[in-house]
Amino acid sequence: MPSSTSISAPQRDIFSVSRLNSEVRAVLDASFPLLWVEGEISNLARPSSGHIYFSLKDPHSQVRCAMFRMKRQRLRFEPENGMQVLVRARPNLYEARGDFQLSIEHMEPGGEGLLRQAFEELKQRLDQEGLFDSGQKRPLPQFPHQIGVITSPSGAAIRDVISVLKRRLPTIPVVIYPVQVQGDRSAVDINQAVQLANRRSECDLLILTRGGGSLEDLMAFNDEQVARAIAASEIPIISAIGHEIDFTIADFVADQRAPTPSAAAELATPDRRELSEKISRLYRHLYSQVTRQQQTQGVGINNLQQRLRLLHPGVQLGQRQQRVDELEQRLGLALQARMQQSRQQLDNLDARLRFQSPGKQIALLRQKSEELTRRIHFAVSNLRRVQKQRLAAAIGNMNALSPLATLERGYSITTRVSDGTIMDDAATISVGDYIETKLARGTIRSLVESSEKS
Repeated sequence: MPSSTSISAPQRDIFSVSRLNSEVRAVLDASFPLLWVEGEISNLARPSSGHIYFSLKDPHSQVRCAMFRMKRQRLRFEPENGMQVLVRARPNLYEARGDFQLSIEHMEPGGEGLLRQAFEELKQRLDQEGLFDSGQKRPLPQFPHQIGVITSPSGAAIRDVISVLKRRLPTIPVVIYPVQVQGDRSAVDINQAVQLANRRSECDLLILTRGGGSLEDLMAFNDEQVARAIAASEIPIISAIGHEIDFTIADFVADQRAPTPSAAAELATPDRRELSEKISRLYRHLYSQVTRQQQTQGVGINNLQQRLRLLHPGVQLGQRQQRVDELEQRLGLALQARMQQSRQQLDNLDARLRFQSPGKQIALLRQKSEELTRRIHFAVSNLRRVQKQRLAAAIGNMNALSPLATLERGYSITTRVSDGTIMDDAATISVGDYIETKLARGTIRSLVESSEKS
């Protein structure tokens, strides 16, 4: 015998293509951080939008890549087919075609790949050790007594620094610690110069600087020993390495980074024009404070002189005599007020005594009894009038609701003779029924010959 219970088919979650691509893209975005990829450019396309599209390949595989205009504008070289490059990119999915691709954030020639990898590894390790911690940074002196510059004595960086220092504060002395800023011995020179400046302790601020260059040119400033020498320095150090977009390990370890050598000199010194304006403001503020203090003290002296005049014996004697006269006047007024109050109390007691006499009380009670009698007669008369009005209204309401009153207005009541049912619908009356119609005066009995429904 077949069972009455039916088993429904399982509900299927059906993806649209758009939904599938969207969810795959979300998984890729959440699963992969920015990563470095090295390969050879092929199928390079440069549309009018300013973006570039290409494939990145190695001997075994290739992947589509897209670099948008804002990122491309930061490139310091022009990509070409066949060029070996190192890119920093995020894997994602181009939903419109379902293509897996890399979204390029940064690109550099492939020869710098190993240097960049070593840079990132050292940066991460030193960061974990706390060498980049902002809490370890030393504050720069507001007014340094002597500034040391660690750089090449023949480079453009030292000329920029000295030019800015002369313009901003020409009186400050400068000590140059000459080093090689590029080449095999450059890292050793920089390390020794930082240590030498700390041993001699003749400067209270150091500027470590050089001009721009490639990642390989700047490798001396990505050296671990240089980084540790900067971190161990007891003298605050400003790092100004390369151009504004260049970052080195020295920049992260130093107490302050400047985007250019000129900017480092500006950070190191106050501007003499600003100092002059500040001194002028302070002078004006001090002058205003002294003037205000003099005015305040002048007012205080005047107040003291006024108090001294008030404390003169003649003034005190006159005030005391005036006080005696005032008390004498107040005493006379108080005596008069007391006598008037006593006289008023006596009058009140006399009135109360006359009010409490028996004849007065009997007259008041008789007057009150007559008033109550009048009020009772009025209340009884008013109650009878209200009751008559209510009785007339009730009789009128009963007459209005009486069936006889309805019949008097020309209406009638019809019933079926056989069962006494009141007829209010022609559909309930059949031909041949006897009906009885009651009028205001008399009754009519009829035989139904026909009826019409409304």
